[in-house]
Amino acid sequence: MARTRGSWTGGTLTARSLLKPQDVARAVFHPAWIPQPLDPSVERLKRARVIAGAVTSLGVYTVVEGGFDLTELLENAMTASVVLLFLTPLTVGAMLWVWRRGGTVRQLRTSLLRSLALLVLFVGCVAAVLLLVRTVNASANVAVIIGFGMTMLWLLAFTASGAVRVSGNFFGTAAVHRGLPPLLAMVTSWLVAVPDLVTGDLHGLSLTLGIVFILGAPVTVTAIALLEMRRLKRRYGIRLNAHPATHPPVPGPVPPMPPAGSPYLPPQGNPYGHPYAPSGQHPHAPHPYAPHPYAPHPYAPHPQPPYNPQYPYGG
Repeated sequence: MARTRGSWTGGTLTARSLLKPQDVARAVFHPAWIPQPLDPSVERLKRARVIAGAVTSLGVYTVVEGGFDLTELLENAMTASVVLLFLTPLTVGAMLWVWRRGGTVRQLRTSLLRSLALLVLFVGCVAAVLLLVRTVNASANVAVIIGFGMTMLWLLAFTASGAVRVSGNFFGTAAVHRGLPPLLAMVTSWLVAVPDLVTGDLHGLSLTLGIVFILGAPVTVTAIALLEMRRLKRRYGIRLNAHPATHPPVPGPVPPMPPAGSPYLPPQGNPYGHPYAPSGQHPHAPHPYAPHPYAPHPYAPHPQPPYNPQYPYGG
């Protein structure tokens, strides 16, 4: 179903969608008002970074620390979400101050409010999941455990899928400025890693592996973010220090390359046809109003019979 521009979910949700929390998360945490990505290659790098980060985090909690603790994982996610709740508006506010000479905040008000709403919604979902987990763990009532447990599982899948979405679009800040998502990803990754380095919290790893593990995420995120901002500047003229109102018109998304071995599909229409041929007519067919090529000219004199002396005036 086509997504309707201007609405939040784009009209993609139905009653059956509630059975699939990942579909609801895709519609809620990647709304229709978020612009389409310009460079598919950078988007693939983002997805690889998100998957690698999730696998690394789960590996630390399951292998290194000797067991999986969902409550501790959610508590850390809640702490990170609260940090994002304050860090994201501060970073965006700093960029608004940089952009003050190129335009006004009023021009970006709608996009700013939508991005803030998406951020608050995600933080609220993380807090709700943590509250449900604590309620189920503390309750001895079977009915409470079953009812809250089923709700917790659905909301956990919904929030986890939403975390993947907001990690790519960074709370829809691309609707404000396409350079904000890579900038916020860099700032967040470094601010999360620096406290671990300062406090020496290596998550049970050795000194060498701990430093590699802690610095690997921000270094990778920074490399991908710089690559994305460089391509935005070189290919589309989008600069991070310029107000979005001063940017040139952005073309549509770059179509992905066809996979190797796929059959070549020529462009629609006959490239060798007559440019003014009527629609649906063979390119080499005569014009429908053109005279027949062997018909006499309409103004040619009528052919006379040969002269016969016996009948000088014709028979």
